[in-house]
Amino acid sequence: MTQQEFIKILDSKRYFYKIKRSNIIISGNNINLGSLETIPEGIHFNNQGFVDLESLKTFPEGVQFNNQGNIYLESLKTLPGGVQFNNKGDVNLRSLETLPERFQFNNRGNINLQSLKTLPEGVQFNNQGNIYLRSLETLPEGVQFNNKGDIISPIYSNIEKACPIGISPRKYFTLLLKLKG
Repeated sequence: MTQQEFIKILDSKRYFYKIKRSNIIISGNNINLGSLETIPEGIHFNNQGFVDLESLKTFPEGVQFNNQGNIYLESLKTLPGGVQFNNKGDVNLRSLETLPERFQFNNRGNINLQSLKTLPEGVQFNNQGNIYLRSLETLPEGVQFNNKGDIISPIYSNIEKACPIGISPRKYFTLLLKLKG
């Protein structure tokens, strides 16, 4: 999809945007583009509500989410580098199968990665909410869990059961990750 085609869609939905250099900066309230399967490069979501891109199949590098609400990317299987999640709500990537190395989540809400089976090296979770990793099978070194919420994962649940009395499961989990590295 070209930027011109994308602008026509924004205009038809009466969404607010401005063009700065080669970027389209979207503002306003909720952005519902759930039927789109692709978007062009240079998109920045700076809106006050959610961003719904649930049918998106491909995703360009450098997209930024600085919106105030949740992000719905339910059909996306891979995520390129340079994407930034700085939103105030949840990030829903239910179908995601791969993440780039050293990827960072900086959102304030939960992160749903329920289909992800492994995390690449150096991923950082700097979010305020829970992390859902229900299919996670392996955990490489260098993954950092700096989130404030819970970690929902079979690996983490097994650590909770094996955790020595008097040590929080989170501290024990972090210690095991450091020892592994």
